[in-house]
Amino acid sequence: MAGADGVVGMAGAVRMVRLVGVVALAAMTAAQIATGLRPHDLRLTTVVVVLLAVSALAFAAAAYGPGRAAGAFAAAVTAGFAAEWAGTRTGLPFGDYRYTDALWPRPGGVPLVVALAWGGMGLAAHAVARRVAPRGRLIPILAGALALTAWDLFLDPQMLRLGLWVWAEPGPYRGVPLGNFAGWLLVSLLVMTLIDRLTGRTDGGRAGATGLVVLYTVMAAMETVGFAVVFRPPDPLVAAAGGLAMGTFALLAWGRAWRR
Repeated sequence: MAGADGVVGMAGAVRMVRLVGVVALAAMTAAQIATGLRPHDLRLTTVVVVLLAVSALAFAAAAYGPGRAAGAFAAAVTAGFAAEWAGTRTGLPFGDYRYTDALWPRPGGVPLVVALAWGGMGLAAHAVARRVAPRGRLIPILAGALALTAWDLFLDPQMLRLGLWVWAEPGPYRGVPLGNFAGWLLVSLLVMTLIDRLTGRTDGGRAGATGLVVLYTVMAAMETVGFAVVFRPPDPLVAAAGGLAMGTFALLAWGRAWRR
């Protein structure tokens, strides 16, 4: 009976953690809508990222266990922070850019919310990749890196609009140099490798991992709608590029789920 009670208690704890993920996701969605209505309120941008991180961490804890989830999230945040710290000082791997004074706190010159974004969306992109390619090592890591880099097709143009960072030499994609995306892919490969090892290479079939796929899908949908019709002025190019890239990975992940 004691063993059965323990199993029941564990199941209840998992459901509770998953509920935290759902609530944080709903709150993030509301905050994301608010950013479309009040695009220059940078406090909302920070709120969106924090809620993204909380939702992702909660869903990951339900899928992989609290210890593995925390370790994977911390590793992704650390890798993202280190890459941004190096990038602002050396121009590698993203290119020559700098952060403005808009986001705080900025330990080492890198806004903390930027590092949190690497962790939150890193977990979501990894779950998508493991749903798309449940077996093997290299293919899921590459798929996850591409899924995470797809998000930057939205992220960089939006953050440039808000004046959160500037490029020394603007590039052809709404001011973003193309080399930035090569840098994103490189760092994303590292982030996916760390998450894959620390989560135990699960195939993403658990309910918590499904929550991470939902998180990725919601972000893809809301960014697409935002750039297409909400932001002023709208940007059909970014809506199409980011929507197609992120949407493809989301659809592949859900198609795999429906075939189970």
